[in-house]
Amino acid sequence: MLPKFFRPKGFETNLQQEAIEHIDEVQNEIDRLNEQASEEILKVEQKYNKLRQPFFQKRSEIIAKIPNFWVTTFVNHPQVSALLGEEDEEALHYLSRVEVTEFEDIKSGYRIDFYFDENPYFENKALSKEFNVNESGDPVSKSSEIKWKAGKDLTKRTGQTPNKAGKKRQHEEPESFFTWFTDHSDAGADELGEVIKDDIWPNPLQYYLVPDMEDEEGDGDDDDEEEEGLEDIDEGEEEEGEDEDEDGDGEDGEVRKGVQWVLRTVFMKLQSMSLWPPLC
Repeated sequence: MLPKFFRPKGFETNLQQEAIEHIDEVQNEIDRLNEQASEEILKVEQKYNKLRQPFFQKRSEIIAKIPNFWVTTFVNHPQVSALLGEEDEEALHYLSRVEVTEFEDIKSGYRIDFYFDENPYFENKALSKEFNVNESGDPVSKSSEIKWKAGKDLTKRTGQTPNKAGKKRQHEEPESFFTWFTDHSDAGADELGEVIKDDIWPNPLQYYLVPDMEDEEGDGDDDDEEEEGLEDIDEGEEEEGEDEDEDGDGEDGEVRKGVQWVLRTVFMKLQSMSLWPPLC
């Protein structure tokens, strides 16, 4: 490299430009590898999606034997429970099965199916919401039309009371969970759909088994009260022991005083009889 005082004007600028071009070439190679990796990962994911299907089916058959499995799972999930009012929760007690299907080309979308037993809210036996991309490559969604029974349309009721779990996480009254089936405003950022697909569906059991935090807190309060009660008992026993010790000291003092008085009386009597001090 030429000494600084021999560098022609623009020398450093040319070196920087050349370095930037080399960095860009290397970055293009990295990007190509990333694209290849994405394609390979997609193929692997598609392969294992097919392998998972029999196990998902078997799991669904077992879940069907557990009453209220899915409503319990949703109520226990922190994000989903925040969307549930009391009437939503009542309606979801009739939810018997949930299925998530990712399309063969995973990048093209997925569908969530909800299967219901006969219920007083709507006629549908199944409700679905599907997410995919249109011809322009933009994310879009579509869903089943809910056939509400007379006076039972939960999406038209305002001011639903939040369910027990929702009270812990929000102060505003939630809209109905079922408005999700009519909301297609931002299919590319559908939070509930993503939560169900990526968080709940892979392992719903982890949310079904979540303990009631209020009960745990209540049990903790009871334990604290029991511990405080035991401490009070211990302190009371210690105080009683101290009182007994003080009483004991008082009784011993009286005995000592009595003995001293008797000895003093005997001593004075012996002196008066000239028997004290004793003769050697």
